[in-house]
Order: sequence, then C-alpha cells, then structure tokens
Amino acid sequence: MKLKKLITAFTGVLLVATLLAACGSKKEADSSQKTKTDTIEVVGADGSKVKVPKNPSKVVVFDNGSLDTIQALGEGKSVVGVAKKNLPDYLKEFKNVDSIGGLKEPDLEKINALKPQLIVISARQQGFKADLEKIAPVLDLSMDNKKVWESTQSHILTLASIYGKEAEAKKQIETLKTNIDAVKKKAEGSGLKTLTLMTNEGQVAAFSEGSRYAIINDTFGFKSVDETIKASTHGQSVSYEYVLEKNPDVIFFIDRTKAVGGDSKEASLKDNELVKQTTASKNGKVVELNASIWYLSGGGLQSTQLMLDEVAQALK
Repeated sequence: MKLKKLITAFTGVLLVATLLAACGSKKEADSSQKTKTDTIEVVGADGSKVKVPKNPSKVVVFDNGSLDTIQALGEGKSVVGVAKKNLPDYLKEFKNVDSIGGLKEPDLEKINALKPQLIVISARQQGFKADLEKIAPVLDLSMDNKKVWESTQSHILTLASIYGKEAEAKKQIETLKTNIDAVKKKAEGSGLKTLTLMTNEGQVAAFSEGSRYAIINDTFGFKSVDETIKASTHGQSVSYEYVLEKNPDVIFFIDRTKAVGGDSKEASLKDNELVKQTTASKNGKVVELNASIWYLSGGGLQSTQLMLDEVAQALK
C-alpha cells in the first residue's frame, strides 16, 4: 500500500515537472519569437542589408533629410543625437538633443556613450561607416543624384517601415507628388531657361541634370540653359562672364558660406555687375535658395516641400 502511494506521489511530481518544463519552453519560444518580430531588415542606399529594431527609441541621425522625415512621421522623440553644428533652422526642435559632432567629423566617443539602436548616415559620413558600425547598426541613406525623386521616396519609405508608419508616409508622399506635379507643369509650360549656381567665397560653380541640385531640373521641371554642364557633387567651375554669356531667364543660387561659415565679405551674386546684365536680373528672377536646406539637407518629406516652395518663386 505504501509502495503504491509512493509511486502515485512520484508520478505526480514528474507530471508537475513536465508541465513546468513545457511552460518554460513555451516562454522561451515566445520570447524568441518576440525578438524576431521586434527587428526588421532594411536596405541602405549602398545596397547593404541592415537589421534594425522596430520602433527604435534611441536613434542618432547625421542626415538632415532623414531627420526631417522622422519628424514629419511624428517620431522625433526617438532621436537622441544630431549634428547640431550643421542643423538647419527648420529643424530647431532638435537643438535640445545631444550633439554628435559635425557632418564630416562624427564624435565617436559621444555616440558610443549614447548607446543608440540605429545610426542614420549619408554620403558625408561614409568614411566613418566602419567605425560607426562598431557602435550600432548603420543605415546609409545617401541620395542618388541621377534618380533624385525615386531616391527620396525610397528613403522615406525605408524610414517609415522602421517605425511602422508606411501608411502615413505614403499619404504624405502623395501630397508631395501632387504639389510637385503642379509646379512641374507650370515650369515646363513657362519656357524659362534656368541656371543653378553655388557661390563659395568668390568662387562660382554651375549645376544641371544629374548633379547635386538636379532636383530643380529632373523633378521640378525647370529647363537648364546649359545641358553640357558636367554632373558632379561640387559642380562645374564657371565665371561670371559665363553666366552673362548663357544669359538665363532664371538664376537659382546657393551661398555655401551662409551654410557652413567662411569669408562672408564677398558681395552677393545678385550684386555682381555682369549678373545684373542678364535677363534673369532684369526681370527680378535671381532667386537665392536657403543654403541651410539646399546644402545641408534634402531628400526628406519636409525639405523637399521647402525646396519646391523656393523654386516656385521663379514662376510668379
């Protein structure tokens, strides 16, 4: 009788142990499954696949276009570090977050101390990518100047997928597309020939299709006065004599010095005597573009709209 009781008790203990083990395994499985669903794989502009946490709460952002997209999607609170030294005025909300160095000089020690879950970079930080990857996953969202609008949309949707905001992003992209199409239609119908210039301490560079400011021509629909300009990041060096010779109907210009500092004693391009002789100047169509947006940002939901608003001035 006693033996029977012992066997029954032992069987009960085994049953409880088995149930506990099963529960533990289920919890581990659930935990493992949760870990899997809490990450997402995205593809950077360089083609690299990056696994990042979904809805990250600690993000370091160097690319200002990506920063304005994150803000537009209502996820600005997730940003813990930005390049404050080169922060455009329209992103002043982020002046209170930690500084992570300059656009070309990341503060690796400070970034490491922030323990970010994700670091977003663009072309200016590519030389530091390997060092940054030792700290956290790095997502490169550099712009493709040959496919500006496609690149912009792709980057917006990539960021939206990380935050689970795809529907909101698509809605804002559609609004942006409608606004772009309206300006493009007017620009193409105007017959205006334009020249895009960047000045830097007395030096002048010209840009056209496929170059740094290609969005003006390729996306917004303005015709370039000179389609032989070599496509490059820094533009083709030109003279004021060249500007007068081409005699554009509209001149768009960016003063780089206003964005990054330097010798600001040089007179504005608008005041140059040769520029004053152009059709653009005579008709009041020498349009200065905001350097902090055009030189330091771009490719975001907000920056693209701001750029569109500025070039639309030439159609008034």
